[in-house]
Amino acid sequence: MTDTAIRSELDADGILLLTIDVPGQSMNVITPEVQRDLAAAIVRLKTDDAVKGAVLTSGKPSGFMAGADLKGMGALFGGGVALPAGAGGDPQTAPKSKMAALFDGVFQLNRLLRDLETCGKPVAAAVNGLALGGGLEFVLACHYRVIADNPKITLGLPEVMVGLFPGAGGTQRLPRLMGVQPALMYLLQGKNMSPQEALGFGVVQAVVPADQVVQAAKDWVKANPTKGVQPWDEKNFKFPGGVGAFNPAFAQTFMAGTAMTHVNAGDNMNAPKAILSAVYEGTQLPMDTAIRVESKYFAKVVADPQAGNMIRSLFVSKQAAEKGARRPAGVAAMPTKKIGMLGAGLMGAGVAMVTAQAGIAVVLLDRDLAAAEKGKQYTADRLAKKRTDPAKAQAILDRIHPTADYADLAGCDLIIEAVFETREIKADVTKATEAVVGADTIFGSNTSTLPITGLATAWSKPANFIGIHFFSPVEKMPLVEIIVGKETGPEAIAKALDYVAAIRKTPIVVNDSRGFYTSRCFGTYVQEGLALLGEGTVPALIENVGKQMGMPVGPLAVNDEVGLDLSYKVGQQTKADLGDKYVEQPGVAVIETMHELGRQGRKNGKGFYVYPEGGKKYLWPDLVATVSDGLAPTQPTPEAVRERLLYRQLVECARCFAEGVLETPEDGDLGAIFGWGFAPFTGGPFSHMDTIGLANVVAILDGLAQRHGERFAPPHLLRDMAEKGETFYGRARLKAAA
Repeated sequence: MTDTAIRSELDADGILLLTIDVPGQSMNVITPEVQRDLAAAIVRLKTDDAVKGAVLTSGKPSGFMAGADLKGMGALFGGGVALPAGAGGDPQTAPKSKMAALFDGVFQLNRLLRDLETCGKPVAAAVNGLALGGGLEFVLACHYRVIADNPKITLGLPEVMVGLFPGAGGTQRLPRLMGVQPALMYLLQGKNMSPQEALGFGVVQAVVPADQVVQAAKDWVKANPTKGVQPWDEKNFKFPGGVGAFNPAFAQTFMAGTAMTHVNAGDNMNAPKAILSAVYEGTQLPMDTAIRVESKYFAKVVADPQAGNMIRSLFVSKQAAEKGARRPAGVAAMPTKKIGMLGAGLMGAGVAMVTAQAGIAVVLLDRDLAAAEKGKQYTADRLAKKRTDPAKAQAILDRIHPTADYADLAGCDLIIEAVFETREIKADVTKATEAVVGADTIFGSNTSTLPITGLATAWSKPANFIGIHFFSPVEKMPLVEIIVGKETGPEAIAKALDYVAAIRKTPIVVNDSRGFYTSRCFGTYVQEGLALLGEGTVPALIENVGKQMGMPVGPLAVNDEVGLDLSYKVGQQTKADLGDKYVEQPGVAVIETMHELGRQGRKNGKGFYVYPEGGKKYLWPDLVATVSDGLAPTQPTPEAVRERLLYRQLVECARCFAEGVLETPEDGDLGAIFGWGFAPFTGGPFSHMDTIGLANVVAILDGLAQRHGERFAPPHLLRDMAEKGETFYGRARLKAAA
């Protein structure tokens, strides 16, 4: 197999066709081989008089280029960066020689693309498919850009979504093409644009039929032999909209951009702040200096562990999970053709929808036909809201069969149960289902808290019983938590994972426990918020700190969304199940008081918040006086509140690892980010603990335990790892290598 990544072909007109086709990849990515071959092509452009210009295109039907190979960024940057392992150190204290080497590494690609656009000969891009990240930066470095007329093609710079930002001229060329304000929208939000949008903004110059992109690019090169100069290298170039500190529009853009970035990312994310700085400084400088400014900020972002942690969890681990990293070896593929969905409420209706959208037939069963049909209507309503093509929508709806008759479950090869969170009710529907489909069928419970091993006793073949825990709303939430009971067999695990892959969700696999992993650890965020409230802490302080630390919403708001009545029922079931072993957690009294008052949360318009019809929700003014002895005379600092809300989650995650509920830190980080919205900028709780240092984590937990109780006490394994200087991911690598 050749290692050639860019094929070169010179035609009779002297136009060099450069076709990017990275071996062994379904989609082109920027590799060292791509850079090597492009560098060689640039030398030929500069020195070979027979070459009049070049066209850059892709040999992949999947698209033009998806950007950098995030799994191999260390090699891409000359070994100067440890990604995606997540160990970069503090760029403020890193030795200058190390930072200088890192700068040199990240500047290589920037310099290469600058060489391309200053080679002196016209270069056109023939974009035949999506061009994202570094792929779009390749396109922007060409003098003329033509794209296929296909609305499914997207162009964008999404690096900010994984803690990075465009580091190959993207922060400098995009503003010079479309103006600073619109460019910042795409850079800071990671938004994509269609071919027509790109044409309107001047990002591309032509949109042509797909089979004409290469010829159209060649025609331009042939007709413009002296146009090998970018607009920004012309003497009289002016930015669209203008730039400069004394330009009112430019100044207002950065005032608003800084404020919006603070609102959307707080002070937690490094990349958005670096983007703002690189654009602000670079747009007031010549391009050769501007790209060095960009690389300076890019090196700082890459040197910080945040980027590595985010890439590992949001890209590498996520892709591995979706490709079956936790699937049992040696089990043949187990495709799902027809599921039985027990329960047509909000959760069951959502599962039915995503299943039918994946082309799988669904028998949607509830206590009566009206309830089942209401569950099917959930799909109809959402398809209509999305303006789905009527024929496509009808095909999806035709796959959902509402019923109240268990006999209709015959022929289903997977059952998913999502009925009331009561052991007795679940047992009844489980037994009624087995009577129709038989114990050899895989049965999955969508319970969010009840241990799978106990529920499996209602199925005569517990090896075929597993937990399949979805998150609401199902059609929007990407995670599915697969829970393995004590007797669950490998076929059940494989079946569940194959089904999750079919509906295009991200799975994690955990072992049985009350609350499993996600519900158990997410619950601690809510419980600590309730504990603070019960102590008389100002509710707005609790809520604002929760959001500022990177959580989607405050602990009181999320409890309202879940339902205070559900929290009460789960608490009562836990108390009944554990008996003498039950230990009441701080904040339980708050939930019980709210239950007595009939305050259920958003569902009945009154919980910790008040929900006026047609108005904006607000915290219930009588909340503190009702659930505590009034406001505490001395309020905790925001830092103290943050520490409690964060470390209560961290210690529970560590306990799940110590108890074997979690087998890998990857599952822990994915489950936290995609399951309950744990601060994505950290890369997840295990990445965050590794970054803080386990010795520091233990010291902080010991202090919290002394002040607030045993719920903060670190497990023995965490203390032992801290003493040995270990990390969670280091331990996982050693285990994998053994």
